Amino acid sequence: MADDRIFSSKPSSENGGLSRRTLLAAAAGLSAVAMLPAAALADFPIPEVPPLERLDYGEARKRFHTNLLRKGPSPEKSEPLGTPSGARRVTYHGGPDGSIELIAWISPYEPSSKLKPAVLFLHGGNATGDGHWELMKPYWEAGFVVMLPSFRGENGQAGDFSGFYDETADALAAAGYLEQLPGIDRNRLFLAGHSNGGTLALLAAMSRTFRAAAPISAGVNSWRFFNRYEREIRFDASDPKEFVMRSSVCFSPSLKCPTLLLRGSEERPFDKDHQLLITRARSAGIPIEAKTLPGTHNGVVPGAVAESIRFFGQVAG
Repeated sequence: MADDRIFSSKPSSENGGLSRRTLLAAAAGLSAVAMLPAAALADFPIPEVPPLERLDYGEARKRFHTNLLRKGPSPEKSEPLGTPSGARRVTYHGGPDGSIELIAWISPYEPSSKLKPAVLFLHGGNATGDGHWELMKPYWEAGFVVMLPSFRGENGQAGDFSGFYDETADALAAAGYLEQLPGIDRNRLFLAGHSNGGTLALLAAMSRTFRAAAPISAGVNSWRFFNRYEREIRFDASDPKEFVMRSSVCFSPSLKCPTLLLRGSEERPFDKDHQLLITRARSAGIPIEAKTLPGTHNGVVPGAVAESIRFFGQVAG
């Protein structure tokens, strides 16, 4: 979930402030219309300590279906997607049933007998644009094939925005698409994402195996997120399970790969929920680290991409 909103001062009609999320979208070439959060806080109990679920997250997803009380597109207004410079536009079938056709961008490459490593990068915000793609260049310069998918309800596409849950299914479907491409090394499929995409990266890494994951500025506690941004609640907030299934801190032992949490020095530091996730994951024997890099919530991304490349190379040996 977008930590720019969990951890930043709350925009209000009194100060007229723009969230860093709005600035992120602006950097990506998106419209800022209707992106400011509602002022009212949601009325639901927030647990002092998020519960620890014993069931594996991937298994829990098979048994749970989110109940959307309001259906419609992403809350971010944005332009239809084209094809940015340096990208090849493809379509993949969003999960879990493949009924939605969604756009993704992939770095061009020539398949060969020498398999290539790949990175699935999950964008920040609730829409994407050319600015997100520009941040991907270091991956393909380092020899990775990189895929940046869009998600349901974004940029005028089909599907209902759910607030992290069904979007995780889209991310998993995108991973399946990427690893099936000719010339891709399925044993070197890496995962990264920023802000909302970092949140999705954690949930996806708890659902299936990747070689390693590097979530950037990820949120881990959906109660906090939706308490602050009630307008993005589309599900039945009276059901605590809806929050549990969107909170990676509740499923820490489900992480299925080495994980490096990254964050900017000028955004709020890793909090008690991040530390709880780390403690719970380590207790299950999962290698996980956290590292702070210079920069703001948005400004940290280039350095975090470089750090993820270093980390992926270290893990792959």
